[in-house]
Amino acid sequence: MAAKRSISEKSLAGVAKILKLLPTGTVFLFQFLGPVITNNGKCQTVNKYLTGFLLSVCGMSCFFSSYTDSYKGGDGKTHYGIVTFKGLRPSPKNETLIDLSQHKLRLGDFVHASFAVIVFAGVVVLDPDTIRCFYPSLAYDQKTLLKVLPPAVGSVSGVVFMLFSNKRHYIGYPAS
Repeated sequence: MAAKRSISEKSLAGVAKILKLLPTGTVFLFQFLGPVITNNGKCQTVNKYLTGFLLSVCGMSCFFSSYTDSYKGGDGKTHYGIVTFKGLRPSPKNETLIDLSQHKLRLGDFVHASFAVIVFAGVVVLDPDTIRCFYPSLAYDQKTLLKVLPPAVGSVSGVVFMLFSNKRHYIGYPAS
C-alpha cells in the first residue's frame, strides 16, 4: 500500500517534469549559485544585484539554447550549431554531406524560447532564497505557490510544447 504523498513531494515531482524543458547546465548553475549569491535569502543590496545578474544570465541561456540544434557530421561526431532562417549554422565549420538547410528557424522555436524562460521563472519563484531576497513578504505564501505553480506552469507549458513540438536536440538539454 502506497503512502500518501505530501504536497511538497507532489510539487517536487511536478518541478522535475518541468525541468526537462530547461537546459541542464542552466538549472544546475542557478541551484548551485543561488543560495550563495542570495546569502540564503538574507540579501543586502549587492546580493540583489548579483542575484538579478544570475537570473538574467540563466534566463538568456534558456532563451538562447532554444535556437540551437545538433547533427551527426560526416565524421560520425555530433556537431552543434545555431539555427537561422537559412538553416543551421555549424560551429566550427566542417565538411558535411548533410543538408543543414532543413534545420531552419520556425515559429515553434520562438514559442519554445519564450516558454523556456517562463518555465525558468516558475522554477525561480519556487526557490525560497530568491523569494526571501526580493519579496520577503511572499515567503509566507510559498505553500500556496507550491500547490498552484508547478501544475499550472507544467500544464500550460506541456500543451504549448505539444502544439509546437519539434525534433531539435538543443545544446544543454537532457537527451531525448
